[in-house]
Amino acid sequence: MTEVFVVNSGSSSIKYQLVNVETGEPQVSGLIERIGEPGSKAKDHAAGMTIALDRLGDGHDIAAVGHRVVHGGTVFTEATVITDRVQKQIEELSPLAPLHNPANLVGIRAAIAALPDVPQVAVFDTAFHKTLRPEAYTYAIDVKVAARHGVRRYGFHGTSHKYVSERAAAFLGRPLEETKTIVLHLGNGASACAVDGGESIDTSMGMTPLAGLVMGTRSGDLDPAILSYLHREAGLGFDQLDDLLNHNSGLLGLTGEGDMRDVQDAASTGDETAEAALAVYRHSIRHYIGAYLAQLGRLDALVFTAGVGENSVALRAQSLAGLEGLGISVDSARNSAQSKSERYISPDGSPVAVLVIPTNEELEIARQTVAAIGA
Repeated sequence: MTEVFVVNSGSSSIKYQLVNVETGEPQVSGLIERIGEPGSKAKDHAAGMTIALDRLGDGHDIAAVGHRVVHGGTVFTEATVITDRVQKQIEELSPLAPLHNPANLVGIRAAIAALPDVPQVAVFDTAFHKTLRPEAYTYAIDVKVAARHGVRRYGFHGTSHKYVSERAAAFLGRPLEETKTIVLHLGNGASACAVDGGESIDTSMGMTPLAGLVMGTRSGDLDPAILSYLHREAGLGFDQLDDLLNHNSGLLGLTGEGDMRDVQDAASTGDETAEAALAVYRHSIRHYIGAYLAQLGRLDALVFTAGVGENSVALRAQSLAGLEGLGISVDSARNSAQSKSERYISPDGSPVAVLVIPTNEELEIARQTVAAIGA
């Protein structure tokens, strides 16, 4: 039995899962929170890692540790065995993901200290999008400035988009290399991806995870001149602007609530602010569906995944309402059925299969980890 210990390290947390790669089943999973805070059992990530490993219990033979790392830039285009040089390169990429890469690196170092004889592998959110063509990843700014500072589209949620697009092809019984799919990863963070033959050809997140769809606390797309306008007219500094767009925008900025469930509950009681926010949210989804249908040329499957995408019956139905002319429609009974399984929610004979496929980023990280140490 091949078991991989999957680690997602945040600035004050460690999310972990022990995955049986043969069966795909999680053996143990958990979350260590409030690391370093007063009263916490984990004074630092090293202590948190010890707690997590203790929770695994006896009888496990960890073949490798797979670490989620958010930003690999153009340096890392596949899962990579971690060395001192790789750690340094991840650190050098931190300006592109200052909230994520340093925290990911702290978790890596804690795991190496706790399991020094076990192979450690970095699996990058950005790697799946290595197949983006220049016209999809290039921003129309001065090319010298862009090259000097690494300004381009990188894309994120790569492990989820890869896993879900592959599962969609398998579910449909179609060869992956012949399948055209739009994946909607809708959680607190959200992104869309156009996948052609198993390759990402366009994705909504950009140089950072801020771009694209409206999210729980992030703005998604906006006119970049808004930043200079608010700096000039509202006196907001760059740190304040960064905080505004990442932590006080999206659903939270529109309604005061960042959780989709709370917003939907408010809308169900007739709260006009919540209803308006949901309309904005749906509008951004439809915008990307149309754009990616044009990029793909045709569409075999439209897939909802992640917390909101997998669980919100109303959002799925309302986001796709009126798209029958594009071959996209939802069967009300199928959409409303309570299930955690991969399933159709489109009618029989629909030109485009609309699916709900639960994502499994931990399993994808584990599989890529095993492939990396095998290589």
